Amino acid sequence: FSSLPAMVEAVAFEALSALARSMEAELARCVPIDDPAQSAMERLGAVGRGYVRFALTEPGLFATAFTGGPAEAAGEDPDPEPRGVGDSGLGPGELLAQALDGMVDAGILDPADREAAATNAWASVHGLSELLLGPLTGFSPAERETIIEDTLDLVCRGLLIRPPVT
Repeated sequence: FSSLPAMVEAVAFEALSALARSMEAELARCVPIDDPAQSAMERLGAVGRGYVRFALTEPGLFATAFTGGPAEAAGEDPDPEPRGVGDSGLGPGELLAQALDGMVDAGILDPADREAAATNAWASVHGLSELLLGPLTGFSPAERETIIEDTLDLVCRGLLIRPPVT
């Protein structure tokens, strides 16, 4: 590497690839079911679970994934080779987008809420990850799993279309 920023960027892209693979691994565990709404919610939960589990198993890479700056800021040419993606060719944000699009397609997420849902879901799992790596580190693995599942359940249900209040 010709500079520290170039090295950090390379590690950040590798970390994002590993994060995407963690999300893909959780998606692969989803069992196909006939209910499109439930299937879409399961897929969104899997994406979130993969995100949080990656943060907990690879805290250094997780932190680095979001600290890499572009090499061009250091006066270097950016690498044109795509990086930061999992085996599917999708990055973490694209995997989240795909899961949310599935909820829209299933009729349980209002298309008008789609962009806000992406920010909400990402903020929720990222914030939960940071909390579990910091102030909430004292929980047992079983308690931690309960916190993760409860949070993902609330995020999924919180995105659902609600009937208008009359």
